[in-house]
Amino acid sequence: MKRGPSGEFVTISTVGEVCRAFVPSPLPPQPPLAWSADLQAQFAAANTALGRLDGIASLLPDTSVFLYSYVRKEAVLSSQIEGTQSSLSDLLLFENEQAPGAPTDDVQEVSNYAAALEHGLKRIKEGLPLSLRLIKELHAILLSKGRGSQKLPGEFRTSQNWLGGTRPGNARFVPPPPDKLLDCLSALEKFLHDQPEKTPTLVKAALAHVQFETIHPFLDGNGRVGRLLITLLLCVEGALQQPLLYLSLFFKRHRSLYYDLLQNAREDGDWEAWLNFFFEGVATTGNQAFATANRLLKLFEEDRTQIKTLGRASGSALELHRFFHRRPIGSMPEAHRELKISIPTLHASAKHLVKLGILRELSGKTRYRVFSYARYLDVLNEDEA
Repeated sequence: MKRGPSGEFVTISTVGEVCRAFVPSPLPPQPPLAWSADLQAQFAAANTALGRLDGIASLLPDTSVFLYSYVRKEAVLSSQIEGTQSSLSDLLLFENEQAPGAPTDDVQEVSNYAAALEHGLKRIKEGLPLSLRLIKELHAILLSKGRGSQKLPGEFRTSQNWLGGTRPGNARFVPPPPDKLLDCLSALEKFLHDQPEKTPTLVKAALAHVQFETIHPFLDGNGRVGRLLITLLLCVEGALQQPLLYLSLFFKRHRSLYYDLLQNAREDGDWEAWLNFFFEGVATTGNQAFATANRLLKLFEEDRTQIKTLGRASGSALELHRFFHRRPIGSMPEAHRELKISIPTLHASAKHLVKLGILRELSGKTRYRVFSYARYLDVLNEDEA
C-alpha cells in the first residue's frame, strides 16, 4: 500500500544552497498498516523464531558464554556496514590485555559499539526507560574514542546533515532541519512508550528503526545507534530476556534493498514492504542464532570428551576449556585471575589443549602467549560466508 510521503518536505537553505529536507510525521503510519495474508504470515514466522531464540537459555549451561562473543560479533557486523574492516578476532585481540598494540580506528570503533550495547542493557536493568536520554548516552560511548570523537558525542546535531551525494543539493536524502529535530524526537519517544496507541513489539521495533534513521539526529553514528535500538527495544519489552537477536548481518547482506526500503517508506509511505523485509530478517537471523547455539553445544561436548582422555591432567584442562567458552581468545594470566589455578598448571593444560587441536597459539611468543579457541570462532563466523 502506498500512501504518499510519510511526512512533509520543507525548503531550507544550508551551506549556501536551497534544498528540500524531509520532516517525518509521527508514528504510527496513517492510514493504518494494511495486513495482507503474506505480511501476517511473515509476522508470525518472525515471532516464532523470536520465541525459539528466547528459549535458548534453557539449552546453554551459561548464557554468558554465548553472549560475550555474540555481542562482539554484532559489533563487528554493524560497524562493517559503516565501512570498517575489523574482524571478530581483531576485536577480541584488542580487548586482550596481553595483546597490546596501537588500536586501529576500525577496532576502536567496534569496541565502542560493544561497550555502548552493554551500557544500554545495564541501564535498562537499572530501570532507565528507552528514552532520548539513553539514546544520547549510547551515542556518547559509541563516539567516545577514535573516529567521530569530534562530532558531538552524546549531543543531538545543531547543523544540517544529508545522506549520499557531495552536498545537500545532490543528496539522496536530507533529514529534518535542526529546528524540527526535537519535535520529531519527542514524538518518536512517545511512540516507544505506546503513545498514542499500543503497538506490537516487533512492529514497533521495525517502525521506530525507520523513524530514527529518517530523523538522523546525530552528526555521525546514526546507523549504529539505530541498529542498537532494535535489540534494546526487544529486551525492554520482554520479547527477549537476553540480547541475542542482531539484524546487522541481514542488513549487510541486503544493503541496497535495505536502503531502498527505508527511502520508499519515507517517499511513498510503503511501510508494508519494509515490515515484510524486517520480519524476514528477524525470522532468518533468529533461526541462525538458534542453530549457532546448538552447534556450539555440540562442539563443547565433543571437546570435553577429548579432554577427559587426558586422565589426571583432565581436571585443570576442563577448567581452562570452560574459560575459553567465555572468551574465545585469551591468555594464561587472565585465566589465572579467573580460575585461581597456578600459571604453570595452566600452561601445561594449554599445551594439552593445543595438542588436541582445541586451542591454537596466536602470538608466537615464549612469554605472554595468547591462545584462541579456533573452532569456536569458526562456528561464530560460519553464517557470514
